[in-house]
Amino acid sequence: MADSLGDVLGSIRSRTPSAGGGGLIRKVILLGLVLLVVGVLMPSCVTYVEPGHVGILIHRAGGGVDPKPLGPGFRMRNPMLSAIEEYPVFMQTLVLTRDEAEGSPSNDEINVNSQEGQPLSLDVAMSFELDPVKVPKLYETFRSDIDLIQHGYVKQTIRQVLQEVVGGEPIADILGPKKAEVVARSQKLLESRLALYGILVRQFTINETRAPSSVIDAINVKNVMQQQALTAQNELQKNEFQARGDSIKAAGRAKAITAEAEAQAKANRLLAESLTPSLVQYRMVDKWNGVMPTVSGGSTPLIQLPTPK
Repeated sequence: MADSLGDVLGSIRSRTPSAGGGGLIRKVILLGLVLLVVGVLMPSCVTYVEPGHVGILIHRAGGGVDPKPLGPGFRMRNPMLSAIEEYPVFMQTLVLTRDEAEGSPSNDEINVNSQEGQPLSLDVAMSFELDPVKVPKLYETFRSDIDLIQHGYVKQTIRQVLQEVVGGEPIADILGPKKAEVVARSQKLLESRLALYGILVRQFTINETRAPSSVIDAINVKNVMQQQALTAQNELQKNEFQARGDSIKAAGRAKAITAEAEAQAKANRLLAESLTPSLVQYRMVDKWNGVMPTVSGGSTPLIQLPTPK
């Protein structure tokens, strides 16, 4: 029994690694642990900023935001003391409409009132970019991503601007001749107010305007009456122009007849003044063919023949 136990202990000693071999194993295990820790922590230590975006470096220790934005590429950071938020700086379009297929799933139409207090529902769109230099200030002000800023502060600013512009115009002008002016004025106000936070407005449009049907009917009736009045006025002007033209033509004809009569009278007067007995006698002799008339009366002939000597 004792011999058997000794044999077993001897076998265990022969299989136990020496002190040098144990150190190597410990080193391998330590290296593996280090690599494991690095593999786990590396994604949190390196942040990749996508093209068309800028990174915002947030200091967790002090709670502040670095004023200088980070450009695209790999960025190292201490995951315990800092964080990086990305903001897109490429062209974006905010669509506010009641159409779920075009905008957001909710109804984002803008509701305002005209000068008369008539309600209007507007579908609008705004294309914009973010100024990379002002992105840190934008994040520091709102502490949220760009989507929340668009459907929060930006949407409210658009509603306020449209109420200021649309509220000062009659509804008929908004739906008709002043629609382009309303769009231009609204875009100018949006540019000035959103630029403070680095939101650069590139284009603003009103895609659709909806008014109560009763208002639309009243505007249509008014337009028809205005068109009829304009047609009548044009017809009256046409008749006036035609009458004036006829009067001018009649006056011209009368003037022409008068001038012709005066010219004829003057010609007759000059002709009468130029006639003398000798001239008449000469013209009669000049036209005579030398044949005596076959019929004669008792009166003296018109042509006085010269008496032979």
